[in-house]
Amino acid sequence: MERILIIEDEEKIARFIELELKFEGYQVEKAFEGRAGLALAQAQPFDLILLDIMLPGLNGIEVLRRIRQFSNVPVILLTARDTVVDKVTGLDGGADDYITKPFAIEELLARIRVALRKNRGSVSIQGNLVVGALRLDPVRRECWVGTQPVELTKREFDLLQFLLENKNMVMQREVLLERIWGYDFTGETNVVDVYIRYLRAKIEEPFGLKLIHTVRGVGYIIKDE
Repeated sequence: MERILIIEDEEKIARFIELELKFEGYQVEKAFEGRAGLALAQAQPFDLILLDIMLPGLNGIEVLRRIRQFSNVPVILLTARDTVVDKVTGLDGGADDYITKPFAIEELLARIRVALRKNRGSVSIQGNLVVGALRLDPVRRECWVGTQPVELTKREFDLLQFLLENKNMVMQREVLLERIWGYDFTGETNVVDVYIRYLRAKIEEPFGLKLIHTVRGVGYIIKDE
């Protein structure tokens, strides 16, 4: 289930978009202010962000600039402004698309689908996920440390891929559990820690590496050293 963050200060508009997105099968989070939206984007992984330009506290262009410092998540700007300058500023700032208010919800949904399709294809276009000596090929589902292939189970591979796709961001245990094991998982609650140990035993210990870092009480992060 793809996750979308709505950062929009007009609560009625945000609620309307939320209901439409949930009807389409997306999971949705909302923020009504720039700093709150930025904090959510930093704390949780999202597949797409809908970002209003005119926000209290921190305007949408500044929120976008800061998001681009740690994430390439697709961003669609929502704006009541229809000037060329605003559009160019948003696109130059790293937005993937924009839509001018008022808009038809069908058009917004279409633009979301296009942005998500492009993002899903980005891994295969860009190739391998690499941090230090570790290289992951998501298409062939192969893992290498240096020139040495490493055999991973499906769950280990999925967990490592998700951490690499969100490198430099702390992934909470709850997020990892939901994204890798599913929202209806009913097994042991420490399964994330167990699989992190499995990964460390395969990609760190034999090679004298330290790739997966623990953030005590929160979760794990792979840093782009």
